[in-house]
Amino acid sequence: MTDAYCSDCKKYTEVVLDHAAGDTVCSECGLVLESHSIDETSEWRTFANESADNDPVRVGGPANPLLTDGGLSTVIAKPNGTTGEFLSSSLGRWQNRGSNPDRGLIQAFKTIATMSDRLGLVATIKDRANEIYKRVEDQKSSRGRNQDALLAACLYIACRQEDKPRTVKEICSVANGATKKEIGRAKEYIVKQLGLENGRSVEMGAIHAADFMRRFCSNIGMNNQAVKAAQEAVQKSEEFDIRRSPISIAATVIYIITHLSDDKKPLRDISVATGVAEGTIKNVYKDLCPHISKIVPSWYAQEEDLKNLSSP
Repeated sequence: MTDAYCSDCKKYTEVVLDHAAGDTVCSECGLVLESHSIDETSEWRTFANESADNDPVRVGGPANPLLTDGGLSTVIAKPNGTTGEFLSSSLGRWQNRGSNPDRGLIQAFKTIATMSDRLGLVATIKDRANEIYKRVEDQKSSRGRNQDALLAACLYIACRQEDKPRTVKEICSVANGATKKEIGRAKEYIVKQLGLENGRSVEMGAIHAADFMRRFCSNIGMNNQAVKAAQEAVQKSEEFDIRRSPISIAATVIYIITHLSDDKKPLRDISVATGVAEGTIKNVYKDLCPHISKIVPSWYAQEEDLKNLSSP
């Protein structure tokens, strides 16, 4: 019970809540303080047809502005799960005859959502990928192209535009069989189509080695101190003219930082965790070697430690 002010008792008294009638009643004099009140708490009753379904949700999904009907169209359920009887009924025949113009989009959005979930991406990136695919699809020029590669490329571009880039290898790992080459071609095609639509080049967002550092460090199991040193080192590396891909620089910095600590990581493990070839890490190390003393934080390693650092 809670307390409320009673006008008859002229004081705060305990009240009784009658949920069935929606009344709030004073426990001392019986005065109805409030009637027909609305209960705004969660409702845990289930309105599902099946007795085994305990889902208390009684509303549909949110509206999707990218779909023609907002994603709020009605679908007639199959009675008792019997597909044969449903398809032979008049309702089933009429529903199958009615073509849904958004059927392809809905399936594409589901695929993008699945890939996003497997990569652990936030909802804003998924929504951006959906929007990119819708714009490409509206141009009616993607027919005959690899659908899986197109969807993966949309997700790659969305990650870039939301400043949460993923490597092509990471996108490829969830792309339902699409290869890196196919995703690359699809990306160039999408950028070209969107550029024609807007009349100007598409902003993809710059990639920095620091964008990948925390995730790579987590993949390889580095401690917090090493992660902090790696992040500082990779930011310092941008001050030098090192003409290598940001992903390769991030992988090489991880090699340097881990080999300056007691918890040294094998080159093969770093290659697997970052998706960068061992040979590439060795070549980038040669470019970073002249600047190591300025890149590695002084609080993490002494000058003598840097001299004893072995090359991969």
